[in-house]
Amino acid sequence: MPPLNLSPHDSSPPTQKHPLTSPVTPTPGPARPTLTTTDTNPRDRKWAANLAAAKQFYEREGHLNVPRKHVETVLAEEGWELQFRLGAWVSNQRSRAATLSEDRREQLSSIGMRWS
Repeated sequence: MPPLNLSPHDSSPPTQKHPLTSPVTPTPGPARPTLTTTDTNPRDRKWAANLAAAKQFYEREGHLNVPRKHVETVLAEEGWELQFRLGAWVSNQRSRAATLSEDRREQLSSIGMRWS
C-alpha cells in the first residue's frame, strides 16, 4: 500500500484517490406503473386512464360536476397511486364535445356527463 500523502495542498480524502477495482451496479428502483389497457396509442391510454378517474369520481360523488382544480387519485392494479387533473380534463371534454368521437361521447354520457 502506498504511503498516504496528507499535505495541506491535498484536499481529497485518501479513499477518493484510487479508482474502484470493481464496477458498481446501481440497484433498480421500483417498476413504473403501466396502465392495464389494450390500446397502444399513448393518447388512447391517457383517455382510458382519465375516463377511469372520472368513473371513480362519479361512483363516489354521484355526479361529474368536478371542480376545475380537482385532482383525483386512482389506485392502479400494481398498487401505485396515480393522480389525474380530473377537473381540467372534464372541463376540456365538455368544451370539445363537438369534436369528440361518438364512442367517447357515449362513454362519458354513460357515466353521467352533462354536456351543458
